[in-house]
Parts: sequence; structure tokens; C-alpha cells
Amino acid sequence: MWLFDKDLWSEIFATLGKNMFRTFLTMLGVIIAMIILVLLLGGANGMSNGFNRIFAGTASNSLFIWSQSTSEPYKGFERGRRIQFKLEDAEIIKEQIKEIEVLAPRIELGSHNGISTVYRNGRTSGSGVYGDYPNIDDIMKKKLVEGRFLNISDMQDSKKVCVIGEETYKLLFDKGENAIGEDVRINGVFFNIVGIYRPNDNIRIDGENSVYIPFSTFQKAFGSGDRMGWMAISVQPDTKVPLIERKIKSLLKTKYDINPIDERAIGSFDLSEVFNNVQAFTGVLKGISFFVGILTLLAGVIAISNILLITVKERTKEIGIRRALGATPKVVKRQIVLESIVITVFAGFVGFAIAVGFLAIVNTMIGEDSNIPFYNLMVNIPQFFVSFVLMIGLSVLIGLIPANRAIRIKPIDALREE
Repeated sequence: MWLFDKDLWSEIFATLGKNMFRTFLTMLGVIIAMIILVLLLGGANGMSNGFNRIFAGTASNSLFIWSQSTSEPYKGFERGRRIQFKLEDAEIIKEQIKEIEVLAPRIELGSHNGISTVYRNGRTSGSGVYGDYPNIDDIMKKKLVEGRFLNISDMQDSKKVCVIGEETYKLLFDKGENAIGEDVRINGVFFNIVGIYRPNDNIRIDGENSVYIPFSTFQKAFGSGDRMGWMAISVQPDTKVPLIERKIKSLLKTKYDINPIDERAIGSFDLSEVFNNVQAFTGVLKGISFFVGILTLLAGVIAISNILLITVKERTKEIGIRRALGATPKVVKRQIVLESIVITVFAGFVGFAIAVGFLAIVNTMIGEDSNIPFYNLMVNIPQFFVSFVLMIGLSVLIGLIPANRAIRIKPIDALREE
């Protein structure tokens, strides 16, 4: 097979080695172009990975619903009427809207974003205190430092247990002191600590200084009855969260006699919208990075074509002799195109290695726990293959320009060339 012809490759490397400095300068454009392409793609991927890490532990297809005050009069009710959700609302919503995967009711001690005082041995912590179902951990995952999260047994038996935040621990305990099994007091009621959590590096809906107790325990300890503050909801995959949001609000508006056009009576936060916007942004960023990188690479490959045109001019007599000795236009064209591919691919690998090495150093400097919104800056395998396939394709197309010029040289004219 001609591709494995030893003489062919010897001629190619001999030709490229005649003027090493010029060959190096030719490759330099492609090397720089590949470095720019890899750095742009690596940076875009790093930003995408950083956003994914921010959302890690929180269901991206989640929705949060809470009650507020009406802003429109309706059926004899004046505006400003405070809506109070009931625990039965969660059951009705779960039963009637089948696309819901997880629904976790929650109630908070005090008003929305209220702070309650948690006591222990004369020390206090101003914390948010929440009554939760264990399945809320499926929507907003807690990174446990020690112990466990709430479970079904805690709910069924209304156990006076709690999970505290790492900040709460620092305010109530000395450094290194064991907290699991110890008691804290909230509004005169003692709760036994079963777990300590550290906030994820994601959207902190609860903050880092919170206390979680079973919903059923909250009802009995603080006399909340069947009241429910808000709901954390995740929907099934491939289900549009805004559609479920509209269904839930319509259901609740009908139940509580809220004007259908009232947009303030029921508050909501669609996390999927934020997630989708971020995904769209990083996708566009990757596309722009790839486009700019390919244009830069094209400029480098064009420089190779220009140099090969000069080389063809210098080798006019050589080409004429080869043609006179029986070399076909196909053979001449093949050698010129291969020279273009060899220069481009070698330069591309050198640029790729330099850029990957630089990204690896940056990743080491950033580390795992950095607050910088970049994580694992690196190109993936599909991007690597697509880049090199395009690079080879461009080198073939650009190499055809000097190759076609070479085969247009007539042997008799070439032999007369001085």
C-alpha cells in the first residue's frame, strides 16, 4: 500500500528537513492555533463543570412553592388575604399530578426566613428551624459531616431528633467536641442531635446555619397542626417543570378561592429554569470557543499552504525531472498533500500537548475545594477527535492548492527552469 511506502516517507521528511527553520515557523502558526483552541474549549468545559458542581446535590428539575398574600379581590374576599397551605394540599397535588416524582412538605419555625434561638449549656445559635420529611434529601442533598439525616422511623415515631448545620455546631460546641447524641433546646423543647451537615457548594436555599427536625415532631412540639409552609417538588425526567408549576398553582387557586390572574398569592421558584439557562449559556460558550478556535486553526493551516507554494516553486526542476522519469500527477499531488498533513498533524499534537499540560497545571492550582467557578478544565474525547479530524481535513484541502500547482508544471518547461 502506498501509505506504507518507505521511499515516499523518506522523500517527505527529506523535503521538510531541508529548511528546518522555515518548517518550524510554518508549524508555529498551527501550534499556537491548537493551543488557543484547546484553551478556549478547556475553559468553556471548566465553566460548565463548575456550574454542574454548583448544582450538584440539588435536583435540577425541582420546583419550590409557598403561600403569600393575595393581590386581587375575588369572590367577596379583599386583596391582602394571607393564604395558609395545609398538609392535605401536598396529598391532593401528589394524587392529581402524576408527573411529580418527589414532594416534600416543609414548615418553618417563625416567619419566612425567620431565625430561632437554639440553646445548649448557656451557648446560643440563631438558626432557621425546619420541620421536614426525610425525602427532602432527594431534592436538596445534605453533605453529612457526621451522623445521619432524618429517616422514616423518625417521622413515624415523632422522635425528638435533629440534624444541625456545621455553623450551628461551631456556635454550640467546642472544636473537636462530639455532638452526636447531645441535646439542644428550641423553644423549651429538647432535641437529640443525630447528624451534622456541611452546605454543598450549590444553591443554598436553607443557608449553613439551620436545624432540621421531623415534620411530625415539629407538629407536636410547636403545635403547628396541619399547617404547611412550603413544598419542595421534583418532577419526572423529560417533564417540563413550568407546566407542572402552572398545574399546581391552578389547583391551589381553585381550592383557596384565589383570582386566576393573581400572580402574587402563590410564590414559586423554578430551579429548572436557572439550570436550563446555565446549560444554554455554557453550550453557546462552547460553540463560540470552538468556532473561534477553528478559525484560528484555519489561519495556521493557510500559512502552511503558502509555504508549500513557495516550496513547489523552489522544486520546479525536481518535479519536472520526476515527471520526465514517469511520476504520474497523482503521485506528485499525493506527496505534496502528505507533506501538508504531516506538518499540520505534528504541529497540532505539539500544540495540544502544551495546552493540555497548561490546563493540568491550572487544575492543580485551582484544587477541589476552590470557590473559583471553574472545575476540571480539560477537553473531552469527542472534542479532541472532532478537532483533529477537522484539522486533517483542512490540511488536505489547503494542501491541494500547492499540489494542483505542482501537477500543472510541464516536464519540458520545468527542465528549462534555471
